Amino acid sequence: MTDADLEAELRAAVRGEVGFDVTSRALTTMDASNYRRVPLGVVAPRDADDVAAVLEVCRAHGVPVVPRGGGTSIAGQATGTGVVLDFTRHMNRLLALDPSARTAVVQPGLVLDRLQEAAAPHGLRFGPDPSTHSRCTLGGMIGNNSCGSHSVAWGTTADSVRELDVVTARGRRLRLGQGWAGAPEGLRELVEGDLARLRTGFPELPRRISGYALDALLPEKGADVARSFCGSEGTLGVLTQAVVRLVAAPRARALAVLGYADEGAAAEAASGLLPFGPLTVEGMAADLVPSAVALPRGAAWLFVETGGDSPQEARARAEAMVRAADVVDSLVVTDAAGQRALWRVREDASGTATRMPDGSEAWPGWEDCAVPPARLGPYLRDFRALLTAHGLRGTPYGHFGDGCIHVRIDFDLITEEGVRRFRRFSEELAELVVAHGGSLSGEHGDGQARAELLPRMYGQEMVSLFERAKAVWDPDDLLNPGMLVRPAPLDTNLRFAVLPRRPVDVAFGYPADGGDFSAAVRRCVGVAKCRTTTVSGPAVMCPSFRATGEEEHSTRGRARLLHEMLAGDPVTDGWRSTEVRDALDLCLSCKGCRSDCPVGVDMATYKAEFLHHHYAGRRRPAAHYAMGWLPVWLRWVARLRAAGAVNSLASVPVLASVGKRLGGVAAERELPRVAPETFSRWWHRRRKPGTGGGDLVVLWPDTFTEHLSPAVGRAAVRVLEAAGLRVALPPTLRMRARPVGDGRTKAATALLPGAGRGRVCCGLTYLSTGQLDRARAVLRRTLDLMEPVLEAGAPVVVLEPSCAAALRADLPELLHDDPRAGRLADRVTTFAEALERLAPHWTPPRLDRPVTGQTHCHQHAVLGDTADRRLRAAAGLTGDLSGGCCGLAGNFGFEKGHFEVSKACAEEQLLPSVRVAEEGTVILADGFSCRTQLEQLAGVRGRHLAEVLAEGLDRAEGEPGA
Repeated sequence: MTDADLEAELRAAVRGEVGFDVTSRALTTMDASNYRRVPLGVVAPRDADDVAAVLEVCRAHGVPVVPRGGGTSIAGQATGTGVVLDFTRHMNRLLALDPSARTAVVQPGLVLDRLQEAAAPHGLRFGPDPSTHSRCTLGGMIGNNSCGSHSVAWGTTADSVRELDVVTARGRRLRLGQGWAGAPEGLRELVEGDLARLRTGFPELPRRISGYALDALLPEKGADVARSFCGSEGTLGVLTQAVVRLVAAPRARALAVLGYADEGAAAEAASGLLPFGPLTVEGMAADLVPSAVALPRGAAWLFVETGGDSPQEARARAEAMVRAADVVDSLVVTDAAGQRALWRVREDASGTATRMPDGSEAWPGWEDCAVPPARLGPYLRDFRALLTAHGLRGTPYGHFGDGCIHVRIDFDLITEEGVRRFRRFSEELAELVVAHGGSLSGEHGDGQARAELLPRMYGQEMVSLFERAKAVWDPDDLLNPGMLVRPAPLDTNLRFAVLPRRPVDVAFGYPADGGDFSAAVRRCVGVAKCRTTTVSGPAVMCPSFRATGEEEHSTRGRARLLHEMLAGDPVTDGWRSTEVRDALDLCLSCKGCRSDCPVGVDMATYKAEFLHHHYAGRRRPAAHYAMGWLPVWLRWVARLRAAGAVNSLASVPVLASVGKRLGGVAAERELPRVAPETFSRWWHRRRKPGTGGGDLVVLWPDTFTEHLSPAVGRAAVRVLEAAGLRVALPPTLRMRARPVGDGRTKAATALLPGAGRGRVCCGLTYLSTGQLDRARAVLRRTLDLMEPVLEAGAPVVVLEPSCAAALRADLPELLHDDPRAGRLADRVTTFAEALERLAPHWTPPRLDRPVTGQTHCHQHAVLGDTADRRLRAAAGLTGDLSGGCCGLAGNFGFEKGHFEVSKACAEEQLLPSVRVAEEGTVILADGFSCRTQLEQLAGVRGRHLAEVLAEGLDRAEGEPGA
């Protein structure tokens, strides 16, 4: 039977989607582990009937089936070579919630956070909460018996399961529960024939996840078939529905952060806090904590959460725990925002731990061993010694109160010697864990990473019992073969084995990855924070995924396709791949992943790199010429003084329609109006630049400010000069001169007079369309022009956030061989940063008005908005700006075929925040794209902060006595 025959039979048998195409397969080759398998195809079942139909077809042809949820498994159990069942598309609903019974009925693809949101109004929650709670599914949690930070209070997923609906490999539909409910034929006989072994063969500890939970079938434990099924990793049956228990959520919480001298001291102290009834006891050391995070003194910390019926009660419990703990320093946080900020540090450790402090890579594989909590201190000391003996490094963190440690280790999983060391270390660590009475897996399951070593933990006779149990459930070994029993060796199917051994020839420098594009792509480890479907706070990543809900439009999905492109299978066309191109097409280049991804994937840069190679020597889409070369076209319009004619033509519907069609512009879009007078021309007409006192700043005339919104530039000059700064523009090709005098001021002043033909440009439009050769040429010319400014050391104020981000981040990475690039990047400041640094004693006009809008994506991801927030507060502008993305994103929202996604992105946060704003609210939008989107979709005029402050200055000066 061919793959095409299998695909045809599945399409005839199921109502859900069947994908045997390159993209579908490439997206599911990996989970969050070190392993990779290329499936034959992917099926998204709509219901249990579809699941049964898939199993019937695959059983007839001997094709394995692998159930998959969010794909965040760390041991390789969500990958396979047969047919993958993707439950996230359709079987992802909350079917019922009974507050009185404290139960919920869920489908396997339901994301945990959706259940928590539904339960919260009733004062309830699902107990377990892995750090991936915003994208992991209930089915995956049941398959891995997941736990999370609150397991010291509410246990594992198995503790929260009441009934499970399952389809077996041979098509039987079972409802699993207590008292042998739903047990397949032969299971009870197997258990009752080996009661002594089951009573004595499992270690007693709160986080024993390894192997099958056959001890849950003991009569004294209620013969709970549902509980026994938890943690079986999709090897026994396919879950189609679950009845889960909910717990009462505390009305109030407090978070005590306890500082210790070192990791060992924190580990020793953790178990002593358990009698106080904490909700969590989480631990992490300094090398996983961003330097900007304010924590108590110490080199390691315990995050201990307490609950109560009131904030006072929760705080009192936290303070009692602090008094009982022997700590270096402590902090008790009761406000919700402060607690969320601290918990984000802990949750992001699953990603940040993938990089060592020096930037080198670290990998899972021994992510979550668990020992009895009282043994954690000695175990960690022995673990550290073992790392040292093998010349390895890792930073433990995790669930100290349960004795469960997460750690990423800097294994070399590429060279043969590195893989051999990985095996030797794994074997010795398994012995160490067992010696401390522990479990090889304390949360994420065994998968391929640890199943081979289960005989060291359980002995061969118990493992043989596991094999017999698997045969009872799945006699044909159809479901997820190679996991838990008869496993594949732990050093095979490694995801990196297929990547090029030599660095790929690329345009960007990738300095954080040693210039290696493969290493940059390897950054994505699959924790899938980009698959979060709701945005909280200022987060941006990943707007296109939230708009479409499709994996290929997530940062992880695109990284997977790039990985498979480098591997050469299933993506076989290299840089010419249409599959990769289509997945990247809806990337807005917002750079949100650069800051929001725990491992700093920068998909905007990867997209530009790909487009550069994809279209090398070939005709590009019309939009790349129309919008990619926008600075050139607008300069010609200005030079010919043709703004009025262009605007008149654009206002004629027929002509505008033709122009948009020829330029690859979406028909739904209105063409922006060109300003009748450029900013530089106004500047030249206004007065001789560079006069006045105060520190000199060079105001960057970006394309948007120069030609489309010069009012922003004029307002910025007004404010900067009011703050006592001396404003000048960069040199131009026509006006270049030699420095005069030795002083910084004289040299700079002589070189910054005004308007000319050859202008500076950040290259943004060329970068976003992947025209990197042109971007290099433009940026080198810019550096030539800016040399006098660099010599003078003057700060460069950039008003357009996307242009500032391009200069600060893209310029030094693209021209990595030119030291001037880094010097210019270091001189770039935002408008607010310039005022804060260079005019610290200036008092802005008092406006006392509420604001709404959003922080520009590039400002959030690259520049930061701390100075902006302080400036707004000083001016009496109250309220926070939303996160998310405006959806226009430069050329993206103007391109044909992008309008609906662009609009969906804006509708997520920006437009709703504007619609509910009270009268008199200032709509802030520093980016030209954001202002354009607001005007075209909401009929609202957004303003740059400079415009708002300039208006305040004018108003103040017009008042009597001002």
